Amino acid sequence: MSIVKSNYYWWNKWTGYSLLILLLIATPLFTIFFKLFDRPGDSWQHIANNLLFGYFQNTILLLLGVAVMTFLLGVSTAWLVSNYEFPGRKYFEWLLILPLGFPGYIMAYTYVGMLDYTGPIQVFLRNTFDIHVKGSLLDLMNLPGAIFILSITLFPYVFLITRSSFVQQSKTLQEASFLLGKNRFQTFFKVALPMARPAIVAGIALASMEVLNDYGTVKYFGVNTFTTGIFRAWFSLGDAGTAIYLAAILMVFVFVILYLESLQRGNRQYASGKDIHKPLVRIKPIIGKQVLYTLICGTVFFLSFLFPFLQLLHWVSLTYHKVINTDFWLLVYRSFGLAAVSGALIVALSVILLYTLRLSPFRWVKNITKVATLGYAIPGAVIAVGIMIPLLSLDKWIYSTFISAKAAGLFFSGTLFALVFAYIVRFMAVGYNPVEAGFQKIGIHVNEASRLLGARSTKTLWKIDLPLIKTSLISGILLVFVDVLKELPLTLILRPFNYQTLATKAFDMATNEMIAESANAALIIILTGIIPIIFLNKLIKKREP
Repeated sequence: MSIVKSNYYWWNKWTGYSLLILLLIATPLFTIFFKLFDRPGDSWQHIANNLLFGYFQNTILLLLGVAVMTFLLGVSTAWLVSNYEFPGRKYFEWLLILPLGFPGYIMAYTYVGMLDYTGPIQVFLRNTFDIHVKGSLLDLMNLPGAIFILSITLFPYVFLITRSSFVQQSKTLQEASFLLGKNRFQTFFKVALPMARPAIVAGIALASMEVLNDYGTVKYFGVNTFTTGIFRAWFSLGDAGTAIYLAAILMVFVFVILYLESLQRGNRQYASGKDIHKPLVRIKPIIGKQVLYTLICGTVFFLSFLFPFLQLLHWVSLTYHKVINTDFWLLVYRSFGLAAVSGALIVALSVILLYTLRLSPFRWVKNITKVATLGYAIPGAVIAVGIMIPLLSLDKWIYSTFISAKAAGLFFSGTLFALVFAYIVRFMAVGYNPVEAGFQKIGIHVNEASRLLGARSTKTLWKIDLPLIKTSLISGILLVFVDVLKELPLTLILRPFNYQTLATKAFDMATNEMIAESANAALIIILTGIIPIIFLNKLIKKREP
């Protein structure tokens, strides 16, 4: 081992590659930071005086509302499927994850369509009970509606992580609580819930990041947040300086959430010792409670996935003959191709970062890999602004230096290059984590043996490491593929002129009152998103005791 360790170098070609990747991925943050020293745009004063308070208020209320609702939905269902036996429990373990495949903006216009005068609910009420309601049955086009929609699509983050925490908790601790005279209700609040606090907060933090990134839902519902403000400043007012200032404020929200999550987690220990660990045994309650628990989980699943999904299927059955044509399949081809290329590039860059860490396991190299994966915490609108501005400057420099200052055209900004670049920044962590898990499984000894036999690092990577982690590579590409397919804010800002993806097409059609027609593109996004969700559930089940 000492011989191999002596071959670790603080600098080699792999560390150079990793530093280059880090600089590229950090471009949006660098741009926003340095642009803050410039004067704000002409629209800043107007926005600061008239709109900024509304952005703050709506963003904070949206975050708090979604945090409360995801906590209630995620923790309650996680506790039921983890601790009780009731009809359908084993199915709800994975059915309650499916809403993650339903993008918020698609859920938003689906619910609006369902509650509309011509929607299935009002049609049923009119035909069955002769009940007539003017307009929508329930007005969701407001802040409470946005909170509801985002909560039912994001609560699986809390459900997933909290369920895993509940399952891994020791039965010994609950037995001790019972011996002290506490009932199951008191044990839940005094023992299980405090022990699951890091998992719960982590799930809520993930949901909060998605709330800050959301544009489609709040735009469709007319709720002004910092994300919609960035779009308004960039597209409507043409003011990049104001967009930068709004993006910087939005990043403050992100850093506060990350800090609070880290602060509450700290160095506390929430696990029982391994020597006293006993797996939890699910309790089979009386028939009445079993029915109640099934109804609770069933209702959550019905509202968060089944009902809107069936509505989409109905709309597709009515409109597919008008929508699905050559242009539609070209749209699918473009979207899938863009997602596949982005996934492959992200996984390739992840391999470089992780292989650098295997060859040079120093603290500063670990920090490079951590920083390179922080893009997932940055809202898409912020990344888009932080990438578009330097690429526009680069295009101007190329034309003024090598072509002609009077010539017009784009080399980087407004092209697929900018879009793929942004996807890499945003979703690096999504592809990085599966690849990291693959490298951890094979260990470092294989590389050490190869190097002792005289093989170069590049040959070792191609001949040994990559074949051993090919499943992890495919998993990483698949996960990135799905996230890119449903990404909206980045694509709307950075896509080339008249370039559509399934996500932008669905959103554009819905905002133009073509909700039924938009269901065709939306259904493909959702069905594709279900695949990694099922895979994720199987992975979690393998890790549970």
